[in-house]
Amino acid sequence: MQKLRFGETQDGHPVDLYVLTNAQGTVAKVMTYGATVTELLTRDRKWKLGDIVLGFDDLRGYLGLNPYFGAVVGRVANRIARGRLKLDDGEYKLTTNDGLNHLHGGLKGFDKVLWEGEAAQTRSGSGVKLSYLSRDGEQGYPGNFSVAVTYVLTDDNELRLEYVAKSDKATPVNLTNHSYFNLAGAERDNVLQHELSLSADHYTPVNDELIPTGEIKAVRDTPLDFRKPKPIGARIAELPGGYDHNFVLNRSGEGLILAASVYEPTTGRSMEILTTQPGIQLYSGNFLDGSLKGKKRVVYGKHQGFCLETQHFPDSVNHPNFPTTFLRPGETYTQTTIHRFSTK
Repeated sequence: MQKLRFGETQDGHPVDLYVLTNAQGTVAKVMTYGATVTELLTRDRKWKLGDIVLGFDDLRGYLGLNPYFGAVVGRVANRIARGRLKLDDGEYKLTTNDGLNHLHGGLKGFDKVLWEGEAAQTRSGSGVKLSYLSRDGEQGYPGNFSVAVTYVLTDDNELRLEYVAKSDKATPVNLTNHSYFNLAGAERDNVLQHELSLSADHYTPVNDELIPTGEIKAVRDTPLDFRKPKPIGARIAELPGGYDHNFVLNRSGEGLILAASVYEPTTGRSMEILTTQPGIQLYSGNFLDGSLKGKKRVVYGKHQGFCLETQHFPDSVNHPNFPTTFLRPGETYTQTTIHRFSTK
């Protein structure tokens, strides 16, 4: 592992970049600003390395407005309706940054703060541990909330993300990584020919503000049926804008399960995602509109990347029938997500 200087924040604090490399030559680069994956280089079927995540060449792009490229988002990922949080006998008002709703931690979520980095040794191998203390009242959330995410790149070509968090007051938590993938290469065109399968028989329908209705419906006979592999673009035209949906993973117990598999036919790159979480959000880069220039000055257009965000369900705090996201004093939040890479 290497530790490099990536730049400075606007108030002069240094931002470090950790470079992880495994025996197969795969490279993952993670910076302390936003606990962000800035590059992920994997081999194609011709053994050529290519960067498969969208982002920027330098820190300035990440400090400006951007759609959470590669960052850890929280304290609660996804949406909370009207920023309203009812907890025990109290009600909290969270910051709103998506119309009237709270999205990905609010106006200054975990993607926009500086984390502390250090080398880490885990049972899976060596990596980098990034830690942050979210103070009581930050973005409206209750409790002093300490969180750490450890990135480990194994010689089995797995990028492991291991999350741990505690709080001194009851608070909701739903952490995820928001990388945008393009297995053909970050500079290539849209991802609509990527073949996707999801281990999900059901999804959570949403209203026109992308807030769950509280229902859980079957994917059968809908454009959301990815139980068998099919191109992301096969039925995308049937949805306004594209995919931005939470899928209910087929789970019979705790532990890691295979949530998603993606294959890109021109390069042969394949990615599997395993997780301990109950859901996964498929987002097809609908709001990439050509206004951002990313790596190598490439203009990012609609559907140029996709996200598969392992998570609890959106707006769970307002739907008692969804798996709970509440963490209480004395409890420890843990979750693991693995991205496994190969070629065909």
